[in-house]
Amino acid sequence: MREQQLNKYPDIQFANDRSLLIKVGKEISRENHEKVHKIFLLLNSSKIEGIQSIHPAYNSILITFDPCIISPHRINEIITSLFEQENSVTIPESRIITIPVCYEDEYALDISNVAKQNSLTIDQVIQFHSQPEYLVYFLGFSPGFPYLGEMPKEIATPRLASPRLKVPEGSVAIGGDQTGIYPLSSPGGWNIIGRTPLKLFSPDKEEPTLLRMGDKVKFVPITKKEFQQLKN
Repeated sequence: MREQQLNKYPDIQFANDRSLLIKVGKEISRENHEKVHKIFLLLNSSKIEGIQSIHPAYNSILITFDPCIISPHRINEIITSLFEQENSVTIPESRIITIPVCYEDEYALDISNVAKQNSLTIDQVIQFHSQPEYLVYFLGFSPGFPYLGEMPKEIATPRLASPRLKVPEGSVAIGGDQTGIYPLSSPGGWNIIGRTPLKLFSPDKEEPTLLRMGDKVKFVPITKKEFQQLKN
């Protein structure tokens, strides 16, 4: 009976004296992501005094808190009680966001490498990458950077041995079996296979990020001319 009770809820582990990790299953799956999303919404709406940040990931949530305001024992107790409400949470309907991408050489610095490592042509890489409807599992790394799930395994490619000091804003890239979009110019070690003219992060807007957790993304190939037209 005790074991059944323990398995009923996600696992809570303290990462240090001011943060804890909620682990939801061991696999990256849409089912586990749905649980992460529900717990994230519960935590956000509960506004627990002392919580400083909430960072969702593929199948976990990292919470940092101020131990001077709330004790580790108390935050563990409150969060465990929130799990009882998980089934009452309704996740907002997913938005489908179309992201135009120019996969031509000027914007796709590593697409030849991705093709070579996977014994594909560049056209096949583009076809594989633009075929799925990706789920935005979470945002992280930099403001508005989407981690997208279920990229075709045919184009999975290891990260660069030496990260670039500057990846251009809007770069669409592959890192291992993941794909994402750099919303800002920043260092990065993923393989750049294209670029979007859309702005993913606008700090002056009421909703600064173009994408949010739970959205679905569809990449659409465009020409260099179309890229410039949309950019302007």
